[in-house]
Amino acid sequence: MNENDTKVEQFGPCTYPNPAGYDYWTEDNSVVLFQTIFSGSEDAKKTIETSPVFFEQAGPKEKIYFRPEEVTAGIVTCGGLCPGINDVIRALVMELHYRYKVPRILGFPFGYEGLVKKFGHRPIELTPDKVAHIMNFGGSILGSSRGNQKIEEMVDTLFLYGVKMLFCIGGDGTLRGAQAIQEEVKKRKEDISIVGIPKTIDNDINYVQKTFGFSTAFSKAVEAVNCAHEEAKGAPNGIGLVKLMGRHSGFIAVNSALASKNVNFVLIPELDFDLEGDGAFLSVLKDRVQRRGHAVVIIAEGAGQKYFEDKGEKDQSGNKKLADIGVFIKDKITEYFKKEGLNLNLKYIDPSYIIRSVPANAEDSVFCGFLAQNAVHAAFAGRTGCVVGIWNNVFTVMPISLAIAERKVLKPERSTLWRALLASTGQPNSMKAKS
Repeated sequence: MNENDTKVEQFGPCTYPNPAGYDYWTEDNSVVLFQTIFSGSEDAKKTIETSPVFFEQAGPKEKIYFRPEEVTAGIVTCGGLCPGINDVIRALVMELHYRYKVPRILGFPFGYEGLVKKFGHRPIELTPDKVAHIMNFGGSILGSSRGNQKIEEMVDTLFLYGVKMLFCIGGDGTLRGAQAIQEEVKKRKEDISIVGIPKTIDNDINYVQKTFGFSTAFSKAVEAVNCAHEEAKGAPNGIGLVKLMGRHSGFIAVNSALASKNVNFVLIPELDFDLEGDGAFLSVLKDRVQRRGHAVVIIAEGAGQKYFEDKGEKDQSGNKKLADIGVFIKDKITEYFKKEGLNLNLKYIDPSYIIRSVPANAEDSVFCGFLAQNAVHAAFAGRTGCVVGIWNNVFTVMPISLAIAERKVLKPERSTLWRALLASTGQPNSMKAKS
């Protein structure tokens, strides 16, 4: 990565005074250093002097690009549900209305469908009164949807309603859609700011330290994990098996295990494992149950997909359809223990949709507010094709192209998070069969 990769597109100079009335402003050229760990002080000095990479720091600017009284703002929520969507919507409306004095804020229903005329969805005018208490509810007051829509038709709708800034709340697919909208707007030589706000419980957006909804999701998952532990230890040879979300990344599974402290095995998409053979999963699971009388296992939904035929099927968002690894592992454990002549009491729990549809917890709610406010600041500063995030505990703005360049995954071979997981569970680093 180089400094050009992190450069955010801007319409032009900011000339209008910011009406927000803050006591201090974020400087126009304020940046956040990408690399924070070096092999020594000399390496740090050399890197900073010769090839530094920075993110733009998010925050309100003293001068802005758009005249607030001429702005119609749009909000859209896409993809799967996630704790905190309503918190983000509320914070966007409050910041736009009270600080920037925007006269009109539109919420487009049911994701990108709401921007396509043929679906017949009418935008909802959002006011502070309408959003005042929505943070108490899960889901999205605007609804959501998956699937690709025609970019030209979506941009036509933005033009129809005079939208000058569009806030796209969603994950990887939503951000790809936002980038396509921005490119079409650019072709038409219009100034419509497109800003993404990263939403995914999987926490897998590139160069974003944490996405909103993640904290709530794994906190809620811990309840299921602890129930699995009670079920496991309450019966002879008890096993509690919990399947959690995580198509490509094991962050929910690992953090749930670390928070619970009752988990013995975690299987994630980033780490291959074998089922049978010396040192493989079923063998070490049997050893644990025989030694301690019970075990708790977490498996992420994207783990172990090598055991299924790839049929090439895709969901509405273009993601590869996954086979149900949870039920598969449940059956394999049952078969293995029967073959070994061992009694088994296995309880299988799948709380997948429960952990994403609840209201945000206190930490996520605060975080959502910061992301939303910084998205508004970025839009008014004339930034476009960008996503707000956090890096090294500082809020940032970066190009959408960088956020979607690759998916963030846990890297067990050099991850302090995985090292902590191994210490907590006691599981072997590898569960591949020994030859």
